[in-house]
Amino acid sequence: MSPAWTIPAMIVAAYLFGSVPYGVLVGALHGVDVTAAGSKNIGATNVGRLLGRKWGVLVFVLDVAKGLVPTLLAALVLENYAEAHLLSPVAARLFTLAVAFAAVLGHNYSAFLRFKGGRGVATTLGVCLGLYPGLTVPALVAFAVWAVVVAVSRYVSLGSVTAGAVFPFLVVAWSWIRHQGLPEGDWPLIGFALLLGGLVVYRHRANLQRLAAGTENRIGRRSAENTPSRPPAATGSPD
Repeated sequence: MSPAWTIPAMIVAAYLFGSVPYGVLVGALHGVDVTAAGSKNIGATNVGRLLGRKWGVLVFVLDVAKGLVPTLLAALVLENYAEAHLLSPVAARLFTLAVAFAAVLGHNYSAFLRFKGGRGVATTLGVCLGLYPGLTVPALVAFAVWAVVVAVSRYVSLGSVTAGAVFPFLVVAWSWIRHQGLPEGDWPLIGFALLLGGLVVYRHRANLQRLAAGTENRIGRRSAENTPSRPPAATGSPD
């Protein structure tokens, strides 16, 4: 099939795949509308608070897969196009990044939730794991930063914002280590890292306001707003 048809189809498919709200679906299986309870977010953290850790872990893994699977498939297909001289290597990389970003956008602005969605941390991690080696190692280090900040502060949102903020710098450092400098070919990855990291911080702006006000939920602290609601249908628009 011609790249002129395949590439737009992959971008749309990645967006729709990323749009699947696993947190909402898992909540619905338990009779809980995750968009109306707790933080009202569809991601793993809210699901874990409302339904228990194992369900939060499940949603986290599924949300990572939403970014990983489309990115790996796009890289495979587009690299084959480049080897067949149907695309230049630069174009193949840029279109792979476009597919990857579509998956993140799907999670953050789901077509199935009236273009509302989650914060995109897990799906961003999946995308970066699929962009080996340029973003994989920086993403794993950023994940370690997230874990340390969460362990110390007990704020998941603070860990996510910190990881998103340092991620582009980690990509630059990793590029420098690999090449003893910044090669021209890594600039698209660096720009992509800035875009992903900036989007993670932007999607946490409400959390940042609550952190500043001292009202953000901490791990281990339960409040009335974390009591699950059980409406007839698990639908709605997360904030």
